[in-house]
Amino acid sequence: MTVTLPAAEPRLLLVTGLSGAGKSTVLRVLEDLGWEVVDNLPLSLLEPLIEAPVKPSEAARPIAVGIDSRSRGFKPARLVKRIKELREAGGRDIQTLFLDCAGAELERRFSETRRRHPLAEDRPAADGIAREREMMESLRRWAEHVVDTTNYSSNDLQQEIRQRFADTGDDEPSLTVMSFGFARGLPRNADLVFDMRYLRNPHWDPKLRPGTGLDADVSAYVAADPAYETTVQQIETLLLTLLPRYRAEGKSYVTIAFGCTGGRHRSVHVAERVAGTLRAAGHAPNLLHRNLDSAPQDGLEGKPPPASGGKA
Repeated sequence: MTVTLPAAEPRLLLVTGLSGAGKSTVLRVLEDLGWEVVDNLPLSLLEPLIEAPVKPSEAARPIAVGIDSRSRGFKPARLVKRIKELREAGGRDIQTLFLDCAGAELERRFSETRRRHPLAEDRPAADGIAREREMMESLRRWAEHVVDTTNYSSNDLQQEIRQRFADTGDDEPSLTVMSFGFARGLPRNADLVFDMRYLRNPHWDPKLRPGTGLDADVSAYVAADPAYETTVQQIETLLLTLLPRYRAEGKSYVTIAFGCTGGRHRSVHVAERVAGTLRAAGHAPNLLHRNLDSAPQDGLEGKPPPASGGKA
């Protein structure tokens, strides 16, 4: 029988950030996780919500409150001051999640959905994005959790939120091992990034190019590199040393990213291997392959090794 102990103080998470960065997605995931969710709450109602009487059986249920530039009475500096006061008063564990995103990606999202930016109803979305980013800066600096969704799909963001805010019932940090392609951008929320581009590249073998690091022949090709075993073992040793230290410091989540050029071969294989090693050591990593389904492109991979005749 599993017994879940309630937290010493009920949790309150303020979900905020830039318009279009994914707040609605985050709130839906939190609701699925059992949180009580309220969106676009006027700031004058925040304290009444916190102090409202609840049933004893629901006293420990966490609350997520969505607040952004559209919320009535929204003033970031005043909100930060009020959060400080509520924390000092005690009675609830209050944290802030800020959703960030690059301006160009936000413009693309508003263009695709044909929505107007709430701070630029009669102007280009870029104007509203710039104004909102400046307005939100004090709140971003204050937030305990900052998630940059620039390179996230909706599924990626959902997984990130589940890892951070699902009640695991223990003190282990939520651990993610991911692969990615440098040519498609760095993962903005990674804590540790390892570059696998020193390993020979299966992309330049015509027979292996259509495959991925999940395929046995591709994995064997990568593992046959003379530098592979020694270096990957050293990475695993480092991680097995660091993870208990992260736990002791109270770090709630750790993301370890392995990158290669396209994100389909070398990084995928190494991420799979390292995740297996961590599981064997008693950890429970989530495994994510960000660019596994991306199409192979010679233009992203650069040039083949000059002495290989097209192979490496």
